[in-house]
Amino acid sequence: MIGFIVWTINQLINLYIWAIIIWCLLSWFPGARSSSLGGLLDRLVRPYMDFFDFIPPLGGVSFSPVVAIGVLYLVQYGVRALGAVLHQF
Repeated sequence: MIGFIVWTINQLINLYIWAIIIWCLLSWFPGARSSSLGGLLDRLVRPYMDFFDFIPPLGGVSFSPVVAIGVLYLVQYGVRALGAVLHQF
């Protein structure tokens, strides 16, 4: 049971990472974020990305999505480690 919960959480985190990547790619195309897919992704990703607004852009390129995805990978690692510990009991 614990293994399934850990797997599900990991898959949700992976899905959210892909949502961030697609959200970033939509910024390259004019008007893409005003589409229905862009609006949906903006509502899903923007609240999380607002946590990383303190990171200044370098040369006009924002590296906050890279940091945000790195944090999600750390959370994923923590979930796997917690699942391994709980699986032993």
